[in-house]
Amino acid sequence: MEPVSSPTAKTNLLDALAIGASLTCVLHCLALPVLIAFLPAWSAWLALPEISHVWALALAIPFSLGVLFRAARGRRWFAALWVGVAGFLLMAVGLSLHGSWMEPVVTSFGAFVMAFGHVMNWRQRSYRRA
Repeated sequence: MEPVSSPTAKTNLLDALAIGASLTCVLHCLALPVLIAFLPAWSAWLALPEISHVWALALAIPFSLGVLFRAARGRRWFAALWVGVAGFLLMAVGLSLHGSWMEPVVTSFGAFVMAFGHVMNWRQRSYRRA
């Protein structure tokens, strides 16, 4: 086990946090509307303003892409970074579809793509060490 202060351990932690954030986004996009549909009394209490989605994306972009860019630059392997960029572009397109049934579909797919980029990054780092 590597000490937490090692660069690899820090990057593993950042990738794990980014994957968790992507999956939380998917859970929010898919499960919360279903829950609200089945519990109409909660819909006003759980309603989030639309700007909260924009802020979540704005906070995730520098965090996730920063981790992927740093790893890509160090290894000269940019595939995970490009997958991450594609995921964020899909999430941004999903946000622009506000009110459409496609919004949660495209946004969730973008979050899965972003999480896949971090998994690729994680696996590549493990592969390089072995």
